Amino acid sequence: MAEWCITGTIVKNPFEQLDRILEHRVRLQIMSVLVANETYDFNSLKEVLQVTDGNLAANLKALEKEKYIVVSKSFVNRKPNTRYKATEKGKAAFKKHLAALEELIKMQR
Repeated sequence: MAEWCITGTIVKNPFEQLDRILEHRVRLQIMSVLVANETYDFNSLKEVLQVTDGNLAANLKALEKEKYIVVSKSFVNRKPNTRYKATEKGKAAFKKHLAALEELIKMQR
């Protein structure tokens, strides 16, 4: 792990603390919504993030593969309803990623 020396203090390289999965804008937005809300459905996510079905589905699949989110499927008035929820692993990764971003910002001051 690389270290940086800032004003005489050796610190961890904050770039190494960033989560590669969350570096993608849409994935970070999805996790932001899911950490702030208990669950969210596919159509609502698509609307709030203003992304296409395909783009949203691909990014949700990547988060699911990493076990950052869980998916539940049901029917509401005979229509399929897919809901997403952030896992504890996903919430921890999101918080760690934000902390690394905050460190980078502090270093620029």
